[in-house]
Order: sequence, then structure tokens, then C-alpha cells
Amino acid sequence: MNNLVVDLDFIDNRTAEQAACETKISAETNTGRSRKLYIESYGCQMNFSDSEIVTSILFKEGFDTTADINKADVVFLNTCSIREKAEQTVRHRLVHINGLRKRRPGLIIGVLGCMAERLKKNFLEEEKIVDLVVGPDAYRDLPNLLNEVDNGQKAVNVLLSREETYADINPIRLNSNGVSAFVSIMRGCNNMCSFCVVPFTRGRERSRDPFSIIREVQDLVAKGFKEVTLLGQNVDSYHYTSEDNLVQVNFASLLEKVAQVSSDLRVRFSTSHPKDITDEVLYTIKKYDNICNYIHLPVQSGNSRILDLMNRTYDRDWYLNRVDAIRRILGEDCGISSDMITGFCSETEEEHQDTLSLMDYVQYDYSYMFYYSERPGTLAARKLTDDVPLETKKRRLAEVIEKQRQLSLQRNQMALNQVHRVLVEGFSKKSNEHLSGRNDQNKVVVFPKLHFKKGDYVDVLITDCSVGTLMGEPLI
Repeated sequence: MNNLVVDLDFIDNRTAEQAACETKISAETNTGRSRKLYIESYGCQMNFSDSEIVTSILFKEGFDTTADINKADVVFLNTCSIREKAEQTVRHRLVHINGLRKRRPGLIIGVLGCMAERLKKNFLEEEKIVDLVVGPDAYRDLPNLLNEVDNGQKAVNVLLSREETYADINPIRLNSNGVSAFVSIMRGCNNMCSFCVVPFTRGRERSRDPFSIIREVQDLVAKGFKEVTLLGQNVDSYHYTSEDNLVQVNFASLLEKVAQVSSDLRVRFSTSHPKDITDEVLYTIKKYDNICNYIHLPVQSGNSRILDLMNRTYDRDWYLNRVDAIRRILGEDCGISSDMITGFCSETEEEHQDTLSLMDYVQYDYSYMFYYSERPGTLAARKLTDDVPLETKKRRLAEVIEKQRQLSLQRNQMALNQVHRVLVEGFSKKSNEHLSGRNDQNKVVVFPKLHFKKGDYVDVLITDCSVGTLMGEPLI
């Protein structure tokens, strides 16, 4: 089992990214339609974004959404295969949902997303616990597939596409706070990291046309949203070329176009790949005050040999060069976060120490930390031996977690006695007398409510901090 480790100090103050591998249930809409759709999403932000696309497609087919699974006619689990733990969670959940058929005999159960792509035969032929299996590139086919199920058949479409970007579909925002929204700019991945299943479950990389992206952002601004996060498995490799070759847009220029939609709109993005992030992107961030001063830059390991085995296509020196560029161009206060895997195939104690020393050099604000477990079908599963004992993986992971706790606290202490601009996202987790939002560096800030409300920008003097949260007083 491979677990996402979240320290307790972070639990009540997670950003959307920190809530990875967590369930999210669709919101309630009642327009008098005859059928109700219920969706649970697992995994990355891209899955949450995909669920909003699915909802939009089925809304046009006569579906409302419900937040109560007991009222649903169709239940979809939008799944993740990146970790074994996520797959196990979905399997347990499917067993439970199947029990609902006793009360709702006509209930349709479907699996969407990466697990659908990877385990279609298991679901339909062996376990027989679902009616419908649909991969990430086949959501337009959902009306036809549901019709097959209505007629008593099992339905499946897990074909991958080299063209599908869902550019013309306006997502229906689920569980939206009305302040922040995800905007998908590309799909798939061309990187073949040896530990990762994404290229096999989401297909090859393709970029969405920039005109549809800008239209979606403009629509969000018109509806009162104050922040967008541009999503892609590797946003830095975004590249669009028009059919006549007259229009070419890379990620830096797309980022600029989005920032120019409204100076009142905050712009974030995820995820960057160390091999592709350019100085041009960094200077674009510096140029626009509304592009947040924060970069998620997964390293996975601090040792060059392990990085080569992971097929990350960069080494330690290259990664540190990119970190140096971020600090030089954007300043020491730019937020940097990372992903790290301990105990990868053949990792030695000295190589593990390289990860800890790299963490000291970079000074990450926070990280997503895992110990390695083999994923079927990956290059590592086929070519490498998972030979680091589980106890060693866990011990190394604990050391990485403790190192990150120290670094997170140190980085948060840098904000003390400084004023940070915070976009209010809602009440704090612990009190309706306090509001919560994020600052430019993607850190959660909690402060007294006073007369402020969701969607406001508030200047907050930081007076205290924990490992996961900044606390302060609003400047009136």
C-alpha cells in the first residue's frame, strides 16, 4: 500500500492541491429533470475538472445533480490509479454502493477516469460490480453508453484520443465556493516516468486551443470568480499551433493572456515539470502582479542516479539550477512545493540523504510525500526490482516528513510581521468568527471576520503561524 502522508498540522488548512486522493461529492441542482446524477471524484485536480465536464454533458441529456447518493439514479466514481491506496478506496466504495441496489434496484453504477482505463476487464467481467466503464477521453459518449445500460447491457468505452480536449464544453462547477475554479489547458502526458501510470491511463499530450481557454476564463470572471488554476499534467509543455501555422502559443504567452483578462483575477497553475519550466515563464510571473508567486515543482528524489531510474530526464544539478532561477527572478519569498518518493528501486541510504540535503537547499514550503509502491504496467514494474524493504521505506518517509515540518515552519515564520494580500475563500475550519483564504504563495491565512466576506481581497498582518497555517489581523 502506498499512502499520501499529510501531517496533522496541515489537515484543517489544505488547499485544493493538498486535498488530493480525497472524495468530493457533486452539488445539488434542481431544475425538475427526471434523473439524478451523483459523482464522487478521487485523485488529482484534473479528475475534479473532468467531473465538471461530465456533469455538463449529462445536464444537456436531462440530468440534475444530487449531493445525496440515496436520491441518485446514476452514481459515478471518477477514479485515480496513481497510488494503490486510491484504487483500494474506490473498490471498497463500490462494494458499499452496490449495497444500495437493494433499495434502488434500477441504480446505475459507473467507473470513470484512470481506473476505468486500467481495470476495465476486472470491473465488467470478473467483479461485475459496475454497469458502465468510461475512460478519460470518452466522456462525450456517455449518453450513448447510458442508453445501452438502460437497455440491459453493460457498456464500456476506454479508447484514448490524440485530439480530445473538451474545449467546447463549458464545465458545470461542482461544490464551487464561487471564488476559485479549475481550467484545464491540456490533457495527457508525454513523459514516461518509470513509476507513473498516467501516460497509459490518460494518453498522449495535447494542448487545448487558447481561444477556448480565454473564453472560459472570461466567463468565470463575468460570474464573479476571483481565481483560476490552469491545469495540466505538465503545463510548461503547453503548445498550440493553429492549422494555418499563423498562431503559436506556448505556456508563457498563454499565462500572459490569462493574466490580462482581468487585473482582479488571481492566476495559478499546476503542475510544472523541472525539465520544461523556462525563464520566460518565470519572467511572465514577475511581470504580472496577479500571477501568484508560487510554483509546484516536483523533484521526486534528490539523487541523480535515482532520477535517471525514474526516467525524470533531469538530474540534481539541473533541478537546482531551476530553483536558483526561481529565487533569482521571483525572489526568496516565492513559494515552492514538491512531490517526493522514498524507497524507490535500489535506493541506498546515501541516496536518501541526497533527498534530505536537497530539501535543505530548496527550502520547500510544503511537499506531498510518499513511499514507493509498484504500479502494474509501469516501466518500473517491468524493468526494475522493488527491493527496498517496507520498513526502510517507511523510516525514510518519516525522516522526509520531519524535515518538511521543520522547513514549513521556517518558511512560515518568514511571513511574521509582514502584510500579505489574502483572497477570502470562506470561513475557517474551526470558527465562523474567522475567515480563511490563501496568500500569493498559496499558504492558508486565518484572520478575524470583521466585515469581510468571501471573495474579498484583504491585507492581513501576519502575527503567528503553525506548520500549516498563517494567522493574522486584517488591516482596515
